[in-house]
Amino acid sequence: MFGRKGSPRLAISGAALALVLAPSRAGAQNEVADLREDVRGLTQRLGELSLRVEQLEHDNAELRARLAAEHGRDVVTAAQLNGAVADLNTSIKAAVDGSRDEILHRVARQMEVLAKQTNAALDALARSQAAPAAQVSAAAAAPAPAGKADFGTAYPKEGITYTVQKGDSIGAIAKKTGSKAQDIIDANKLLDPSRIQAGQTLFIPGGK
Repeated sequence: MFGRKGSPRLAISGAALALVLAPSRAGAQNEVADLREDVRGLTQRLGELSLRVEQLEHDNAELRARLAAEHGRDVVTAAQLNGAVADLNTSIKAAVDGSRDEILHRVARQMEVLAKQTNAALDALARSQAAPAAQVSAAAAAPAPAGKADFGTAYPKEGITYTVQKGDSIGAIAKKTGSKAQDIIDANKLLDPSRIQAGQTLFIPGGK
């Protein structure tokens, strides 16, 4: 693909990039699946701890009731029970935070690896297309044959398009359309007007 001034633009196919990155994406998907499994296991563990806390609260309530009946006093106070529960919640939160930080670290590391692989793939594609692009650029910049590269610009800027028919010549086309042969040559920058081909589309300045 070329810009307005004829300079080549590097076009990287999305399909080619997808083929290059497919192994990296597969590895990343496997890593994410492992992380999800870790999170699922952690969630299950938290549920078990929550059930254990409820069981401890129930057992403590029964123990207090039994001791109160036997000795007429509460050995374990509500404040002590709340403190024990708070300590347990703190331990659970610390475990969750530690696991979350480890998961985030692993995700960040995998994303960094994937980014490096993506950049490497883009660089490889750019290098593979650099040589052909340079050759095309050199060909586009090559000087035209002497005496045939000076095209006029005074031709009408409005006109029609014309599809060359078998046996057509620039003179015949000019006569058919009411244009001038030199205007057709200048408008279409024809280095060799005698080598137009059937099926070729030309702009006819001032043509009717």
